[in-house]
Amino acid sequence: MADRPVTSDTLLAAARRTRLHPALAVGIVYVIARLITTTFLIIGVEIANRESGGGESLQSLSMRWDGQWYWLVADSGYPSTLPLDGDGNVTQNAWAFLPLYPALMRVFAVVFGGQYPVAAVFISLVAGYLACLVFFHLLRDSLGRTAAMWAVALFAAGPLAVLFQMAYAESLFLLWLMLALLALVRRRFGWLHALIPLMGYTRPGVLAFALLLGLYGIRRWLRRRDDPLPATQVVHIVMLGLLAAVVGFSWQVIAGIVTGDPSAYLETELSWRRGWTGGDGTFVPLSGFIEASAIWFRIWGLPEVLGYVTLGVLVVGVAAVLLLEPHVRRLDTELRLWSASYLTYLLLVFFPQSSIFRLLLPLAPLYGAVAVPKSTAWRVSMLVLGLVGQWWWIYEMLVQGKTFAQIP
Repeated sequence: MADRPVTSDTLLAAARRTRLHPALAVGIVYVIARLITTTFLIIGVEIANRESGGGESLQSLSMRWDGQWYWLVADSGYPSTLPLDGDGNVTQNAWAFLPLYPALMRVFAVVFGGQYPVAAVFISLVAGYLACLVFFHLLRDSLGRTAAMWAVALFAAGPLAVLFQMAYAESLFLLWLMLALLALVRRRFGWLHALIPLMGYTRPGVLAFALLLGLYGIRRWLRRRDDPLPATQVVHIVMLGLLAAVVGFSWQVIAGIVTGDPSAYLETELSWRRGWTGGDGTFVPLSGFIEASAIWFRIWGLPEVLGYVTLGVLVVGVAAVLLLEPHVRRLDTELRLWSASYLTYLLLVFFPQSSIFRLLLPLAPLYGAVAVPKSTAWRVSMLVLGLVGQWWWIYEMLVQGKTFAQIP
C-alpha cells in the first residue's frame, strides 16, 4: 500500500495534536508563577524576621490586612451594632467585606480541620487557576493561542499575582468576571443571570458591569442593521443590567436592615477614607479622586493644582488609549467596554491610596493588548517587568507594610 502523502493539512493536524491541552498548558504556567511568588514570599518572610526578630511566616503574610477581616467574617459573621469612635463616626468593621468569599472559607475550613488560613489560600489558588484558564479562552479567538497564552503568563506572574495565594477575594471575583465576560462575548446571556449575583456578593464592582451592559446594549442597538439584535437578546440585556444594578445596591440595604442604620455600608466604607481626609467625611461621586489628587501632591511637596491637572491628563490619556491604541483595539469590544466601565466606576466611587494597584486588577483583560506584539523580546521584557513589580509590591505592602499608607 502506498504511503499517505504528507500535506500541509496533515502537518497542521499533527502539530495540533502535539499541543498541550489548554487546561494543562495554563496549569503549567500557573504553577511556575505560583512557585516564583512563593519564593518571593519566603524571601520576604526572612527579611521581615531579620528586621523584627521573628514571628512572621508564609501564613501571616498571606493573611495580612483584608485577610484578617475575611477571617473575622467567616468565623463570627457581621455585627448588628456599628462600632463608633468618640465623635460618633462609624469605624472600620466587617460590613465593608462581601459575604461569598468568607462563606466559602467557612465551608472549606471544615475540610481543613478548622484552619481558616489554609481554606482561604486554597480557595484563592483554585479560583486563580480557573480564572487564568477562562482568561485564555476569552482571548484565544480574537488574539490567537500564542498571544492568549502570553497574556495568561503576564496575568499569572504580574505585579499583583501574589493575590492568587492570599486570603483576599480578588481571585474569586476574577473567576466570576472572566466567566461573565466570556459569556457576554459569546452571547450566552443565560449564564449571566447566575454570574452577576456571584460577582456582586464577592467584591464591589458589579455596578461597573451594569454600566458595561448599558454601553453594550446601546452599541448593539446602533449596529443592529449589521449585527442583528433579536428581541430575546434585548430582553436579556435590559434585565441583566437591572439585575446588576439591584445586586450592586442590595448589600447596602442588607447592612441597613441588620444594623438598623440605612447608611451602615456607606459609612463603613467612608471610615477607611477618614484616615486620609479626617473629619466626618461624606460621599460625593468623583470627590475621592479629586481630594486624593490634592492630598498626594501635598504629601510629595508639590502644588495641589498640579494634582488636579495630572488627574485630568490621566483621564484623557486613558480614554485615548482605550479608544485609539492599535493593540487595545485588537481586543473584543466587550473587553474594551468593560475596561472603560470599570475605570469610570473607580473614578466615581474610589478614594485612591496604596490599594489602587489591587483595585486595578479587574483590568486584567488589557494584558491581551500587552501580549499582542509578536516580538519575543517585548513579551519577555514585559514578563520580567511584571515579576519585578511583584517583588516590589510584596516587599512594600506585605514585608514593610505596617502603616495605614501601605494597605495592599
